[in-house]
Amino acid sequence: MPAAVLPDPPTIPRWKRPGKTTENLDWADIKIIDLSTFDEPGGKQKLAEELRDAVHHTGFFSITGTGFTQEQVNRQYDIGQAYLNLPLEEKGDLKYRCDFGQGNYFGYRAAHEKTVMGTDVLDNVESVNIPKLIHSNSHEPFHPFLRQFHSEIEEFSRRSLELASKVFTLFSIILELPEDYFSKQHLYDDQSEDHLRYMIYHPRSASEDVKVQNTWSRAHTDFGSLTILWSQNVAGLQLKTPAGEWKYVLPVDNGIICNVGDTLDFWSAGYLKSTVHRVQRPPEDQAHIHRLGLFYFVRPGNEVDIKPAPSPLLKRLGLVKEDREGEEPVRGLQYVRERVKNYHDHNDYADMKGKTFKVGNLEIEDEAA
Repeated sequence: MPAAVLPDPPTIPRWKRPGKTTENLDWADIKIIDLSTFDEPGGKQKLAEELRDAVHHTGFFSITGTGFTQEQVNRQYDIGQAYLNLPLEEKGDLKYRCDFGQGNYFGYRAAHEKTVMGTDVLDNVESVNIPKLIHSNSHEPFHPFLRQFHSEIEEFSRRSLELASKVFTLFSIILELPEDYFSKQHLYDDQSEDHLRYMIYHPRSASEDVKVQNTWSRAHTDFGSLTILWSQNVAGLQLKTPAGEWKYVLPVDNGIICNVGDTLDFWSAGYLKSTVHRVQRPPEDQAHIHRLGLFYFVRPGNEVDIKPAPSPLLKRLGLVKEDREGEEPVRGLQYVRERVKNYHDHNDYADMKGKTFKVGNLEIEDEAA
């Protein structure tokens, strides 16, 4: 019997990349790692040395030579824009929404439904999180509009994790672990909380933004192992330096911004930094733009233990003690679900500043600001 012929995906408007700001902003000094030399003799080792300082101190870096063409990336922006432009009654159906009460981050999150920072100003973030397109996730929210682009989304999602696996190889080399130590904890066909995200920040008036200290996304660390953010030109993303200063993260042409998340921080006993970051109101020449973003969030496998790794480097530095290896495990699903519930199942975040979040013996500061 011949295979069913799937219909072509619908024609959708092209996303137009915004221009860069002309304002002179205080940009962070972030390392750019060119992965095009990854497979050359000694290439991985050289790249690991380039990356070491960045991930040890700031947790943020940019990568080029990723194998993604700009056309492929723009196509994902096209799909994200088309979905987020749907009427709320269509995209916001309850069965396709994130269930924050259960710590489930898959599905749609609407903007303008919560107030922020103890004010009457409404949250301006809208997003959809698409889980890995594997059979075990077939019950998770996946909107019919997005299903029309299933093959494109799945290919992009799989390639995103393949790219992350190269970065995990460099982390393993840095920590003197087997090269596949981290990549085998993040396999596409294993269940995890990984997701591809389309997200948009809707502009607010200057008077509203003043009430919330110009904050579009409060200060936080990311919950998983690695965050991949395809560069877009609207400024606003800031990281907090080790000296406590806020600096803008510079977009890199044809590049990807990466940052370490909580679980990799735990695995490395803090050697690899899960850096606090936030999104602020863009400079005035961009403040009117609907800031569309494209991300892949890498999470450890559901059953993977995220307590500190047996790294020779970490042991020499005194960061990992031999007696810690017998501690109760903290599983990937357990940590991420509890963290999502703690962070998102709120009507307001004003009472969370300065508190810490803890699962088992793993603890991280929740710096709401």
